[in-house]
Amino acid sequence: MSLVKRSIFISGGNSGIGLATAKKYKAEGYRVGICGRNADTLNPLKDEFQVYKLDVTNLEAVKEAVEDFAKDGLDIMFANAGVGYAHKTQKPDFTQYRKVFDTNINGVINMFEAATEVFYKQGHGHLAATASVAGLNGLPGVSAYSGSKSAIIKMCESLRIDLKQFNINVTCVSPGFIDTPLTQKNAHSMPFLMNADEAAVEIFYGIARNKDNIYFPKMFSSIVRILGLLPRSIYRLLMSSKKFNYSKK
Repeated sequence: MSLVKRSIFISGGNSGIGLATAKKYKAEGYRVGICGRNADTLNPLKDEFQVYKLDVTNLEAVKEAVEDFAKDGLDIMFANAGVGYAHKTQKPDFTQYRKVFDTNINGVINMFEAATEVFYKQGHGHLAATASVAGLNGLPGVSAYSGSKSAIIKMCESLRIDLKQFNINVTCVSPGFIDTPLTQKNAHSMPFLMNADEAAVEIFYGIARNKDNIYFPKMFSSIVRILGLLPRSIYRLLMSSKKFNYSKK
């Protein structure tokens, strides 16, 4: 009798952290499903993973894909898809705010909803979502991004409490600067930059150990967390200095 493979579904699995994590789980013997919006990057991956082209903000499409993948099992849902800023600015672009929040928050909610429908029935499962250390403090120039990632951090914390009774674990992944297509657009310096393969290792073992939060790179995330302990007036003064404020007016 052959053993049933454990399985994971990863949104935004066609590039960056998502793709590196998909490859890591595949190497560890998992059955892996990925989804993304870009057919050009998804199609070459069809031989490695179960591939679904969809927009995570479309709940109906998400549920259809997850239901199809889960026919052969679903152990982990990694809601990783997200968007950032092409150009950082101190002048709010509220149209961009809505796009960032729709993908970074509603996209995670949609993936979680589809997965929990499966997990409730089978009596177990693990939810994970990509937030960011940017969600630990309000960063200059990326207010919507910081806000959206902060929401994910707190939502995951609450869900970890609420879903324990259903034998569903919840992990929040908060990276710092990772070398991905998203961060390669940044014009500013990125201290402690980590490559995506290293990030995938942190994610794999963090989820395996059922950690509530996974922070990396460790040195950078520690610095950001310490900044969060400062009185907010001092923090805002520090972030307003030219040394830290990398946004453009």
